[in-house]
Amino acid sequence: MSSALEDLYQEVILDHHRSPRGFGALEDPTGSAEGFNPLCGDRVRVTVRVRDDRVDDVRFEGVGCAISRASASLMTGAVKGLATTEVLSLGARFRDLVTGKAESATGLGKLAALAGVRNYPLRVKCATLAWHTLEAALEGRGGTVSTEDGG
Repeated sequence: MSSALEDLYQEVILDHHRSPRGFGALEDPTGSAEGFNPLCGDRVRVTVRVRDDRVDDVRFEGVGCAISRASASLMTGAVKGLATTEVLSLGARFRDLVTGKAESATGLGKLAALAGVRNYPLRVKCATLAWHTLEAALEGRGGTVSTEDGG
């Protein structure tokens, strides 16, 4: 990856950390779940409202590092309006990207900004926490999802 591209991605991450999109409480959610990364203390609550099998709205609350907050922020923008099956597929493709199972970020849009996380294995859990939590909320599992329980 070129230095200019890395700088742009870092800028996107810092922007979403400082001014997260989709941050705050969601009224009348159809699903919610809590996420916790005990390795670094990141905590996130994801609430989602699904209508006609599409994500009508999704929000997150919590505290965490820049990677965790930026990932949650980017996630909320990426999944709004998608069918729930598309959300689960997008989440799997995102996890493959940040874990190094996929080299290409094609079709991931701004989520590609987090591709560099794959070079820092401990940060992968920070980047995927909100995604695992959203999946639990969509599937009605609720409760708390831990990065140490396999997500």
